[in-house]
Amino acid sequence: MSEAKKPVLGGTAKSDYENYVRTDELLSLQKSPSEWEHRDELLFAVVHQSSELWLKLAISELTEATDYLKKNDIRGALRLFDRIAICMRQCHEALDMLEKMSPWDYQQVRRALGHGSGFDSPGFNGLRKGVPGLGKEFHRLLGEANIDLLTLYLNDRKYEDLYLLAEALTELDERIYLWRHRHYKVVERSIGAKVSGT
Repeated sequence: MSEAKKPVLGGTAKSDYENYVRTDELLSLQKSPSEWEHRDELLFAVVHQSSELWLKLAISELTEATDYLKKNDIRGALRLFDRIAICMRQCHEALDMLEKMSPWDYQQVRRALGHGSGFDSPGFNGLRKGVPGLGKEFHRLLGEANIDLLTLYLNDRKYEDLYLLAEALTELDERIYLWRHRHYKVVERSIGAKVSGT
């Protein structure tokens, strides 16, 4: 291996990419084929583990955006909203894979889940906990500007930053709603309506 290719980061992997991303550790988080109840356990795990990572990033960006708003830095916060929306889109689109599991295949995988439920998701719960802080800061900023939503939307560019923030919050709310609704519909398709544990 040439000097230019030798890892310079600490770690035992063959490349800096593998050391930085920690691929050995990451790829060992899924069960091996000999541990599967059903072959679709890998599909199920990858969808949910990758979604947890996207949600972790969304929560990190959301927390920082809230901190910007606390300092009245609307533009700083706005830069992060697109990232949060993309994270939610990634979670939404990952559900396409779950639709490729038949209901009978899902029932096989479900046995391996125990009492696991999407309501137990740290990412989902972190999002639910963090989003209201954005709304609180938005309403504080409206109060400090001494305007209401109607005034905000009818006064041309006078409050453009607040308007853009309102639109970003609306977009985020819509992305979260679409993801949750899609998740519900995928579950309904797989295990039926009015079933607990989703």
